[in-house]
Amino acid sequence: MTNSKTPALVACDVDGTLFNEDEAITPRTRDAVRAAVDAGAQFVVATGRPPRWIRPVVDELGFTPIAVCANGAVIYDPATDRVISTHTLPVDTLAELAEIAARVIPGAGLAVERIGARAHDTATPQFVSSPGYEHAWLNPDNTEVSIADLLSAPAIKLLIRKAGARSADMAAELVKHVGIEGDITYSTNNGLVEIVPLGISKATGIEEVAKPLGISSGEVVAFGDMPNDMPMLVWAGLGVAMGNAHPDVVAVADEVTAPNSDDGVARVLERWWARG
Repeated sequence: MTNSKTPALVACDVDGTLFNEDEAITPRTRDAVRAAVDAGAQFVVATGRPPRWIRPVVDELGFTPIAVCANGAVIYDPATDRVISTHTLPVDTLAELAEIAARVIPGAGLAVERIGARAHDTATPQFVSSPGYEHAWLNPDNTEVSIADLLSAPAIKLLIRKAGARSADMAAELVKHVGIEGDITYSTNNGLVEIVPLGISKATGIEEVAKPLGISSGEVVAFGDMPNDMPMLVWAGLGVAMGNAHPDVVAVADEVTAPNSDDGVARVLERWWARG
């Protein structure tokens, strides 16, 4: 997509991109997003967050965009609190992945994210972890279960956590062993790797939303900052890395904007849509 062509769809990561370091959207960025939507553009949130963590994003935006959640594994409509589609790791695949993780990253904790028909629904508890699992962030709704229980139901993603490790190093080791079982990604570098269903990414999630609307990849501008955003930035007609982005993300982006602390998203959107 050339910079002169007005995008039909804006796909935006949340943490480190749309949100600043205070987990808020600045007035300038909010105005730029609203101007795009008011002019007829589709705005889609694309995040590693599960649906139950979308409400704060909606509250900050002031409207309810479709959300591509769990790195593409779930399409969620916060306006109706409805899960539109899901892609899950089957029980037998989870067992294989757990065995690989235990062998390749000794001492790592495991957790899974499950999903129901709504953000807080039948798959309760939705986030379950192995005993002693150390969270990479504050997660008040965690439930500890046995490994057998952890692996007993399909999940939208498997989380492998080792405190003190680097996510990039963990991913590099796991990728040598994880083939047809799933796709490896990470959105933080503090010892947390996520495995999603094979072939699923933020790019496939955005495409799932865009295709019924007749919107092609060339009509999409996408924003992100971490490796889980890379497929989306490569797929989009214009892939924009934040100024605070991981070096691997910068390497695949079409351009780099200002950091999330300096209205990086707004600075690009304002080329087509004036504030207010």
